[in-house]
Amino acid sequence: MSALGTRESQHATRWLVLAAVGVAQLMVVLDATIVNIALPSAQAGLRFSDDNRQWIVTAYALAFGSLLLVGGRLGDLFGRRRMFVTGLLGFAAASAVGGAAGGFTLLVAARAGQGLFAALLAPAALAILSTTFTDPAERGKAFGIFGALAGSGAGIGLLLGGALTEWLSWRWCMYVNLLFALPAAVLAIVAVRARAGRDTGGSPRPTLDLPGVVTGTLGLFAVVFGFSSAETRGWDSAVTVGVLAAGPILLAVFVLIEKRVKDPLLPLHIVWHATRGGAYFSSAALGIAMFGVMLFLTFFFQQNLDYSPLRAGVAFMPLNITILVVSAVAGRTLLPAFGPRNLIVGGLALGAAGMASLALIDAESGYLSVLPGLVLVGVCAGLLYTTTFATGTLGVSWGDLGVASAMLNTASQVGGSIGIAVLSTVFADAVAGHLGAPAEAGMHGYRVVFAWAAALTAISVVIAFVVMRSTEEQTARQAPVGAGVH
Repeated sequence: MSALGTRESQHATRWLVLAAVGVAQLMVVLDATIVNIALPSAQAGLRFSDDNRQWIVTAYALAFGSLLLVGGRLGDLFGRRRMFVTGLLGFAAASAVGGAAGGFTLLVAARAGQGLFAALLAPAALAILSTTFTDPAERGKAFGIFGALAGSGAGIGLLLGGALTEWLSWRWCMYVNLLFALPAAVLAIVAVRARAGRDTGGSPRPTLDLPGVVTGTLGLFAVVFGFSSAETRGWDSAVTVGVLAAGPILLAVFVLIEKRVKDPLLPLHIVWHATRGGAYFSSAALGIAMFGVMLFLTFFFQQNLDYSPLRAGVAFMPLNITILVVSAVAGRTLLPAFGPRNLIVGGLALGAAGMASLALIDAESGYLSVLPGLVLVGVCAGLLYTTTFATGTLGVSWGDLGVASAMLNTASQVGGSIGIAVLSTVFADAVAGHLGAPAEAGMHGYRVVFAWAAALTAISVVIAFVVMRSTEEQTARQAPVGAGVH
């Protein structure tokens, strides 16, 4: 086929490509929350202890967060469609095993398998999207849709998890992934143009940076595991202290290695770029805010307002709808007009205001008291998801798109782990230190948690403003270098 024929064929199937990567991204994000609501039922069915329950969530986060950079680079080297389809099929297989699990160990192993294959498909999905949509107008629209799906995935996971658990069984929270993964794999095979791997320009194919793989993976694993351990074991636990100390050391060694090797796992110029670096930081900041807010509002809805799991999921719908609407508008209209710095700084400021409003709830507060905060946080997420996805791969060469995409997901996962661990500790300390009745202590804990979340987000506003450069805002319109191939 001629080059012109190839471009026309790709152009004709571009919306099928968006459908495939959008469904895959939605599945990956919602799977971080869909199991949470099903945990009590799974625990009753498989009879595992409260101490072990956290591993159903942690196993997914550990595998996903620590392997993302490796998954992104494998796509760069060996073909993104190949990694994308492999990830989807592997994710489906792991989900089937988890749904059929007869014991705790097999369920944990299946969740780790889901995280592993998600680490293959998530970076490939964003990289494929970046190379498919190169026209500025369509690129904004595509990233708006993609950001909307990613941003609303966690809330959809709560709603879907509640419905499946209440009407069918907790096992369907695993089986349902087959309905996402298999059609997306078929669409990818049909619509995404295959390319063997990285364009080397006639030079020898780059090799996989094994020292970087080892130190980077172990460093990320230590960070995610350390914050998860802090949540369950406490910050003064020897395990927590040791792992959290090891994480930064391993990551520092990783950076030193990346400065010296010929074919680094993560070329450092990707991170040091002001706009891309701001996007990665903002993705982490949003992870801290979103994971924390959704966790504690879920508690508030079910424990204080006596909502069922399904009703609690429905209660998050204003958040999801706001994300969907704002993401679509941001990608098509706001990002080209205002640039990434203004949208990220403004979005984080609105998020901080939303969390500050949630910090005002009391024992008399009902659903309408939290609704303004939900909407403001939704506006924040809608602006940031679209903007960070569009700018996190900004100006990156074709051969580095996968690892640049992986950085966004890594930042979000690490931010989420930090947010849940820190805010859970803040909540526990606030409740324990309150001298009133248990109900009053719990409400005090919510107020303190949301106040902390607001403060952390406000600090991130200042950092994003300083890190990102207004002179680079219009570069958000750029397509990746060498775009149009996968």
